[in-house]
Amino acid sequence: MNIVRSFWELRVYMTARQACADIFHMTRKFPKEERYSLTDQIRRASRATKALIGEAWGRRRYRDSFAHKLVEALSEANEVQSWIDDAEDCAYVDPSWANDMRDRWEVIASSISRMIDRADLFCPNSPKTDYSNTIQEDSPESEWFIDS
Repeated sequence: MNIVRSFWELRVYMTARQACADIFHMTRKFPKEERYSLTDQIRRASRATKALIGEAWGRRRYRDSFAHKLVEALSEANEVQSWIDDAEDCAYVDPSWANDMRDRWEVIASSISRMIDRADLFCPNSPKTDYSNTIQEDSPESEWFIDS
């Protein structure tokens, strides 16, 4: 059994990465007057979600620190959903695109929330962690990781 060693192997990270790219490409079409408001805000929140997942991975030495960064990521993911609502309300995006993106960001938010609830599984070196419960590549918890 191989232990997963990188946040790049997390499905939630890859899903957020792709969703960030899709948001970036869509926001290039937004009006120029939105450049420093809606465009900037939705891009920042989506990128922050992805970055905080990576940062949380680097803080796995301490379960509480790991969970704290994931709580921040969850907050940013929820913010993205709100900005998608604004983009739809202003008719900058097609309603079907908005619905698809909200669904994708809900999956991201739900995955982050489940990671918070199961933080012990992700923190093999935390002083309070039972090492027998850590996630490994071919364990039942492999839902968290992309296919190798």
